[in-house]
Amino acid sequence: MTVAQAVVEFLSKQYTVDSVGGVDFRERLIPGTFGIFGHGNVAGVGQALKQYQAADPSIMPYYQGRNEQAQVHQAVGYARHTRRRQTFAISTSIGPGSSNLLTGAALATTNRLPVLLLPSDTFATRAADPVLQQLELPYAYDITVNDAFRPLSKFFDRVNRPEQLFSAFHHGLRVLTDPAETGAVTISLPQDVQAEAFEVPEEFLAEREWRIRRPEAEDEDIRRAVEAIRAAKRPLIIAGGGVLYAYANEELAKFAELTGIPVGNTQAGVGVLPWDHKHSLGAIGSTGTTAANAIAAEADLIIGIGTRYEDFTTASRTAFQNPDVKFVNINVAAIDAYKHGTHLPIVADARKALVKLNQALGGYRVGADLEQKVAAEKKRWDATVDEAFETRFTPLPAQNEIIGATNKAMDAQDVVICAAGSLPGDLHKMWRVRDPFGYHVEYAYSCMGYEIPGGLGVKRAALAEAAAGGPERDVVVMVGDGSYLMMHTELVTAVAERIKLIVVLIQNHGYASIGSLSETLGSQRFGTQYRVLDKEQHSFDAGENLPIDLATNAESLGAKVIRIEPGEKVIAELEQAIRDAKAAPDETGPIVIHVESDPLLDAPSSESWWDVPVSQVSELESTQQAYKTYTDHKNRQRKLLG
Repeated sequence: MTVAQAVVEFLSKQYTVDSVGGVDFRERLIPGTFGIFGHGNVAGVGQALKQYQAADPSIMPYYQGRNEQAQVHQAVGYARHTRRRQTFAISTSIGPGSSNLLTGAALATTNRLPVLLLPSDTFATRAADPVLQQLELPYAYDITVNDAFRPLSKFFDRVNRPEQLFSAFHHGLRVLTDPAETGAVTISLPQDVQAEAFEVPEEFLAEREWRIRRPEAEDEDIRRAVEAIRAAKRPLIIAGGGVLYAYANEELAKFAELTGIPVGNTQAGVGVLPWDHKHSLGAIGSTGTTAANAIAAEADLIIGIGTRYEDFTTASRTAFQNPDVKFVNINVAAIDAYKHGTHLPIVADARKALVKLNQALGGYRVGADLEQKVAAEKKRWDATVDEAFETRFTPLPAQNEIIGATNKAMDAQDVVICAAGSLPGDLHKMWRVRDPFGYHVEYAYSCMGYEIPGGLGVKRAALAEAAAGGPERDVVVMVGDGSYLMMHTELVTAVAERIKLIVVLIQNHGYASIGSLSETLGSQRFGTQYRVLDKEQHSFDAGENLPIDLATNAESLGAKVIRIEPGEKVIAELEQAIRDAKAAPDETGPIVIHVESDPLLDAPSSESWWDVPVSQVSELESTQQAYKTYTDHKNRQRKLLG
C-alpha cells in the first residue's frame, strides 16, 4: 500500500469507546475526512480517498470545504457536539494549504477539542529542491511551514519514512482521545512519502478501540474538599465545559439541590443547568449576570468544576473579593486543577468526583441567608433580561431584542452558535438555555469567522444524532457582519450538501464589540466602523456606511435569504422568519435571515470588569479619563492564592 492508503484505511478502523453511568458507547473516532487538494496531497491522500470511495464510500467518506481553516472549525463543532468522542481528519496541500490550518489548530487546542490535521509537507527526499511553496531558511534547512504547528498542537510528528507511520498515528490518536491532553493533533505528511509504497502489517489495519479515560477522584482529596465545603459559609460553584464533556450535569444538579450551593457557569459551561433552575445563577465574570457576580464577590469558597478559569470567568481576577476565599478545583487536566494556587486540587473526571462528593456531603446545606440572596439576585437579573428583550427601539432594534426573539422562536433542543464580537458576551449573560446541548459559543479563542463553519460542524453531528434515534435539532448561527465577512464561504459547502443551517446575520456596519471597548478605553471607536474613507483626514470613522448588501452576497452563494426590513415590526417578523426556516425541509440548504441593528444600544451591564490596558499617558482627554477608571479596577485585582 502507499502511505496515504494506509493512513486512510487505518483511520477507518478506529473506534471511540466510552462508558458513563452504565451506558456504553462505541462509535467511529474519525467518521470522515475533509480535504482541499493541491500538488502536495492530490496524488497521495487524494488518490487514497478516491480509491476507497470507488470500493466502498462508507470506508472513509470525503467532504469538501472552501477554506482549510473553516474545515478545522467544522471538525471542532462536530467534536464539541459529540462531547469529544468523534472528530474529523483534514488533509491539505503544502505551503498556504497547510498554513491556513494554523488558526484552526490554535482554536482547537485552546478549546481542548480534538481535531486530526494532516498537512502535506515538502519532499522528504529533497529530490526536487526547492519545490513550489517551500519555505527556505538558510540557518535550518529541515524547517518547513509545518513546524509552525508545534506550539499550536497537543501532538506533532512528521512522517519522513513510511515505517514512522505506526508510532506517529498510535501516539497521535492516544492524545486525540485523552480528555486531559486533547486538542489539535498534527501529523505532517511529505508529499513524496504519501505516494510511497511499503509493506503494511495487518495489525496496523485491524480495528482498534480507544477508551476515554475517566479517572476517579482520590479519597483523600475528596475528604479534604468535603472538609472545606462544610466549613464554608458562602460557597459558589463555577461550572465549565468539563462538566458537559464528563456528562456530569445531572450529578451537578443533584449536588446543588443537596447542598443549596449556587452555580455560575462559564461560556463553555452554559447548559450545565437550565436557565431557570433554582440554583442556577447563570453566566459568571466579565460577561456574566449581576446575580452570579454579586454572589461571587462575597464567596469564601469557589468550587471550580471543569473550568480553566479564563480571565472572563474571573473578571480578570477581580470577581472574588472575599479576603479569605479558597478554591477547590476539580478537573481532569492537572494544569487547570492547580490554578490560582489552590491547595485543594482534585485531578479527576468531573462526574466521578461529584458522585463521591454527593455521597460524602450528607447533612450539609448552606445557610438560609445565602439561599435567600440567590433567589433575590436571580429575580433581579431575570427582570433585567425581560426588560432588555421586550424594550422596542425603532427603526433599528437593539441586539438584545434580536437575541430575545431568536431565543423565543427556537425549540428547547435547538442549538445556538456564535464565537466573536459583542454577541458572545450578550448571549452568555442573557441566553435562556434549556438543553445541555443547546448552546455552543466558541470563546476560548473567540475566532472571527468560526460561526458558520462551526455551526455546520454542529449540524453534521446533530443530523448523525437524529439518525441514531436522538432528538432532531435545528442549528441557528448568530453572526455579525464583521465575522460573517471573515468566513462566509462555508455557506457554499452547506448548499452543496443541502444542509439546512439557519443563519441570523446581524448587520451593524462595523465591529460593535471592539467599538464599545474602544470607547471605554478612550480610543473613541477608532477604526471599528465600516465607512467610506475620508481621504482628507484619512479616517474611516465619519463617512457614509459602505454600500454593501450582505443579503445579496449570501443569495449569490446559493443560500435562501429572508430580509427583515427596518421598522416597527422587525422583532415579530424575525421570530416568524426563524419559525419559517425551522419548518422548511432539511434539503432546503442554508437559510440566511438578514436583520439590521443599532450598534450603540448595549446589553445590560454585568457589573464586572475585563482587564484591557489603557495608555498611561495621552493627549486625548478621553484616554486620560479611561486610565483613571482603569487604575481603580487594577487596585481590586488579586493573586487569588487559595
